[in-house]
Amino acid sequence: MTRLCQFIFIAVLLVFSWNLSAQNNSKSISLKTDQTYQTIEGWGSSLCWWAAQVGNWDDAKIDSIVDLITAPDKLNMNIFRYNIGGGDDPSHADGHMVKGKGKRAEMEGFKASANAPYNWEADKAQRKIMMKIKAKRPDAIFEAFSNSPPYWMTYSGCAGGHVDPSKDNLKPEFYVAFCDYLVDVCKYYKQHFGIEFRTLEPFNESTSNYWYNQGSQEGCHFEPETQMKIIRILAPKLQASGLKTMISASDETNIASCIKVLKAYLSADDILDKIGQINTHTYSGNNAERVEAYQLTQSIGKPFWQSETGPSGRSKTSLGSNLGLAQKLFDDMRYMKPIAWLDWQLMEENNDVWCLMRCNFKSQQYQIVKNFYVRMQITRFFRQGYTMVETGNDQVLAAINPDKTELVISLVNNSEQSQEYRLNLDKSVNFRKEVTAFRTSETENCKSVLIAKPAEKSILYITPSQSVTTLVIPLQK
Repeated sequence: MTRLCQFIFIAVLLVFSWNLSAQNNSKSISLKTDQTYQTIEGWGSSLCWWAAQVGNWDDAKIDSIVDLITAPDKLNMNIFRYNIGGGDDPSHADGHMVKGKGKRAEMEGFKASANAPYNWEADKAQRKIMMKIKAKRPDAIFEAFSNSPPYWMTYSGCAGGHVDPSKDNLKPEFYVAFCDYLVDVCKYYKQHFGIEFRTLEPFNESTSNYWYNQGSQEGCHFEPETQMKIIRILAPKLQASGLKTMISASDETNIASCIKVLKAYLSADDILDKIGQINTHTYSGNNAERVEAYQLTQSIGKPFWQSETGPSGRSKTSLGSNLGLAQKLFDDMRYMKPIAWLDWQLMEENNDVWCLMRCNFKSQQYQIVKNFYVRMQITRFFRQGYTMVETGNDQVLAAINPDKTELVISLVNNSEQSQEYRLNLDKSVNFRKEVTAFRTSETENCKSVLIAKPAEKSILYITPSQSVTTLVIPLQK
């Protein structure tokens, strides 16, 4: 046998072996469109800290950024969390927070002391971004949240936290004043800017021990018992304010802490009727905890948000980290079943992992990074009002639109190997016309890609390594 013949023989053998291996490793996915779960209220992000910086930029640049965030054919975000800054001791300016998280972490408060008047000129930049969003997305939902009370209400005299980070930093004699502060800000925004916050969250990761005197950002520890004392004061004040704003709680840093606090609320008997929404962060947690959190919130019967999270894991690349975050999104939506899922930061300096756009806050320069497209694979296609459906696989997410004429399926592959899937539709639905597909990988940015022509009830698709793909399937009624 000549060398050329040997080469051809080996090549054919390798192709045959690869195809056989792919067939043997193929995963069959049964898409059960009649097995439905939560209906998506939306996608979004907090506005602090990035908005408090970017709101100072030129209007044209702000408009372009707001368009990227809110446009239905881009990120399609409609939920935003506005931070009611506590404000730190002025003598700490350009000090511990700047050394920790940068100038952006020094959020402005509205009241400099117990007897000072409100300074409504404060926080113009974050407010400007919120107003621009409201103009672009009239359907936008806004939540107000607090990271810390004003420094003068605290034991440490610092909005960063207590000297002992495991202890409450808000003095009991200021519980009422803190609630008044939050309600007054909400009322002002309604009366002067036409923004009525859907919810007000008085706590942020408050049972954790992250928040300490001279720390890197605003933060305040609240034991569950203290949280309930605040809720008992805040609820009647909100009701008397004339606002429709409800309390949301308690934005714990991880799912285990969320479960612990929810159980404390349940045992108290008088707390849950004062809360309109349950929030949690998912910086850590496993799927068993996600299921328990879902079961608890189902028994409580309140709307449930994943209100803040970010990348985790050990990947050294931007794409790898954010595909890991995409997997967290899949797990949250499949097991915990929140109706909203929110990022922490949309814009950041000095990294392309904890953001969707990397920027320089001083020079007003920014660029879209890979995570923008990873997120867009979901938020652009899994639209508000779509309902999640069963896929039976952790790497496959699916939802159907309200009139059942479109099915969207997303597949994430954070491994170094490709994976073949056979996506099988149930008997109740049929294709209407050709399927379209979009993919983000190392070389693609939510790019339209061709897939094999679907058979009558199934689609064969191979996910490349380190990629996320979304299929849009028109259905016959």
